[in-house]
Amino acid sequence: MAVLPDPKTMLSQEAIATFQQDPHPRLSLQAPLRIALGSTTAGFFGLALGATQGGKTAHLRFRAEHAHKMPDSTTGWYLYHKSKNYHAAIGGGMEGLKMGTKLALWSGMALSLETTVDRCRGASDMFSTIIASLSVAGAFSLWHRFPITTAARNAKSGLLFGIAYGGAQDFLNLIQGRPVGYIEFIRGRGRSRKEYAAEQREATAAP
Repeated sequence: MAVLPDPKTMLSQEAIATFQQDPHPRLSLQAPLRIALGSTTAGFFGLALGATQGGKTAHLRFRAEHAHKMPDSTTGWYLYHKSKNYHAAIGGGMEGLKMGTKLALWSGMALSLETTVDRCRGASDMFSTIIASLSVAGAFSLWHRFPITTAARNAKSGLLFGIAYGGAQDFLNLIQGRPVGYIEFIRGRGRSRKEYAAEQREATAAP
């Protein structure tokens, strides 16, 4: 009796195959690996930043809560500092995990959206990065229900990040001789990334 393949396994294999069809991935990394590495890096950065900020906040809170009952002996001061360091470590660890998780999720969303926009447009350049950054900035503002002024400031930050990060990727692609969507359009070639990949496959298959 034939054993039918697992639909989940087939779906995952098809998704991986689709991602691996990209002949010129961003940063020379296929999309799944790039998204995983980007999210992990952002998570560690958020962990470090959150731990530092959370530790300082817990340290100040402990001092404020115990300002009216300061110790008056060597043993008391020892226990005071020991307890203060403990609270700072716990507060820093919790805030670090919290911020790291949030930053990893939002970064993964931005990188995934960037890849999706690339595939929908058929071109890989900083405009996809800008669209992804602005979309995530808008979603972040809506999620936290920020006022218009704060949302506009987040959108500006997303725009600047998209220009900087996307521009850096485009510069690397130009150095490596890879096609960049708007550069190809300006040069009058009018070739998308899919067309460029088709030309490369034809050149490789030619005897």
